[in-house]
Amino acid sequence: MSTDSSSNNNTQPVRFFHRGRIVDVSGVHPTRSVLDWLREDAHCTGTKEGCNEGDCGACTVVIGELAGDANAPGTVGGLQLQTVNACIQFLPTLHGKALFTVEDLKAQCTAVQPQDSGRKHAVHTLHPVQQAMVDCHGSQCGFCTPGFVMSLWSAYEHHQAEGTQPTRQQLADELSGNLCRCTGYRPILDAGQRMFDLPAVRLDTKPVVAALTALQNDGLDYAAPLGARIDHFHAPRSIAQLAALREQKPRAQLLAGSTDVGLWVNKQFRDLGDIIYVGDVAEMKTIETRQNDRGGELYIGAGASLEAAFEALVQRVPSLADVWLRFASPPIRHAGTMGGNVANGSPIGDSPPVLMSLDAEIELRRGDVVRRMPLPDFYIDYMKNELQPGEFVQGLAVPLAAMRRQVRAYKISKRFDCDISALCAGFAIELEEGSDTVKAVRLAFGGMAAIVKRAANAEAALVGKPWTQASVAAAKLALAQDFKPLSDMRASADYRLQVAQNLIQRLWLETRAEDALSLEETSVWSVMPHAVAKAAAEGA
Repeated sequence: MSTDSSSNNNTQPVRFFHRGRIVDVSGVHPTRSVLDWLREDAHCTGTKEGCNEGDCGACTVVIGELAGDANAPGTVGGLQLQTVNACIQFLPTLHGKALFTVEDLKAQCTAVQPQDSGRKHAVHTLHPVQQAMVDCHGSQCGFCTPGFVMSLWSAYEHHQAEGTQPTRQQLADELSGNLCRCTGYRPILDAGQRMFDLPAVRLDTKPVVAALTALQNDGLDYAAPLGARIDHFHAPRSIAQLAALREQKPRAQLLAGSTDVGLWVNKQFRDLGDIIYVGDVAEMKTIETRQNDRGGELYIGAGASLEAAFEALVQRVPSLADVWLRFASPPIRHAGTMGGNVANGSPIGDSPPVLMSLDAEIELRRGDVVRRMPLPDFYIDYMKNELQPGEFVQGLAVPLAAMRRQVRAYKISKRFDCDISALCAGFAIELEEGSDTVKAVRLAFGGMAAIVKRAANAEAALVGKPWTQASVAAAKLALAQDFKPLSDMRASADYRLQVAQNLIQRLWLETRAEDALSLEETSVWSVMPHAVAKAAAEGA
């Protein structure tokens, strides 16, 4: 593969590790996707284009970054390896990282052996992930196979590093962002288990770590022409640099995980102009417990990935596990950020209802000025919020006290995995000590209005009342005053209202004083492994 070049001398090249060496790329537009670069420029056509919006997983690749903590879970030989969708990732976001594709698995399994003539020749064998797919008949047309292989390879490396093997359900979770139209998932899951029975082949991370260490710098300022115009891609490394740059360029497009903005380019053909990328600001990825005069808080930096943010929440509130695992797919959760999901302001975003139920505050910054507000106050109207010119979302703060309430989150969608919500609800309830009287309640809904918001009338119908079926009935009636949902392709207005009312009923069934239903009785995750095992035993 040749190095791209450009006559533009006022910009740094994008530099990343690919196919065993550092690649310099210049001259391509900042919104050129990793997928297009792979297929058209690098001629690595193993990675496929399917939906071009991060849904099907045919373009799944693995991104490697230097791990901040070499002993952290999920770290492989000093690298953090994560699956992402190449179709919606812009090429400059690879700067300082490593890109692995299905072609790299072939390179791992190439051995050089002597021939009788004395000359050496390469002998190619399949990687255990690929061999398992062959052995278990996990591929038919083969179009989706490279994406499945890369998701399985990521899981393979992680579990080999930890000396563990995934359960069948864990493999299903890993593959929830990969769609297959012809083979079916049973043989693919069989392959995911089979790959650990074959002789191990591991990624040699030492040259990758050495290359990425040499690429560390103060940030990227990349530019490329678009006709007579020059578009810039700025990637600051510190939050101070980010704040100054945002103040200087208030109209520039902020970019985090590109899981939404990437679709603006691919599907809506938007012209983004200058871009400010927050993904290289380590401070924005902070997740930590902070003490304050209100009993402490969990602080989630706006640049923290959805996967990391939800994992931190679930560690403290296990009842949020379902909505975590059903939020999009692993490649989307690895790339997307919770701050971006909140700032986006979509009425069907899954993070805001959960965070509102936990009394979260949003932290905004302009220059050196930082301010906070309750998350419900951030949203004004459809896709409109309180951000001022030059301001950006710096973080989210969740009070630890709110996590001690009984918390539930429910996602309603047509597909169980990797689907957009028809509606999503985040609930929290606290009773008076030694009583069944409702002391505090939060009922937050997405998909029910132009913005995510709390059901003020339904909450008022419950506070100060006994937590009984009669109070629940009153709250369900009041909910009709809180929301007048719309009908669209995902659900009708009547359906949305009825389901929202039913979810309040479910909350009561799970939290009532007597005979409350346990999480195991209401979560599909408690029965799915048994169903899978039964199906496998019956040869389904």
